[in-house]
Amino acid sequence: MPSRTTSDQNLFYYIYVLESKRDGNRYIGMTQDLRKRFLEHQNGRSRATASRRPFELIYYEACRSYQDTKQREQYMKTTEGRRFITKRLRNYFMRNPKLS
Repeated sequence: MPSRTTSDQNLFYYIYVLESKRDGNRYIGMTQDLRKRFLEHQNGRSRATASRRPFELIYYEACRSYQDTKQREQYMKTTEGRRFITKRLRNYFMRNPKLS
């Protein structure tokens, strides 16, 4: 995971993909603090994912602009975006065939 940012000048926004170890399904989200958000998911503090714990962080991207990050998150949640993730992580899914 990336190091923490401390000043506005170094601020990043993250798009991330979590994979449930329970059912293999993926969750796509965005945040300013990736470490904190991942722990929230792991600890059941997100209603959308609480029943699907535990998770593995399988992919993330960093952006400098909130608007760019939001647009990228929306794209990743489309069919085309999900195909991008599958292609991008092809080798990961080949090692874990039940997850693809």
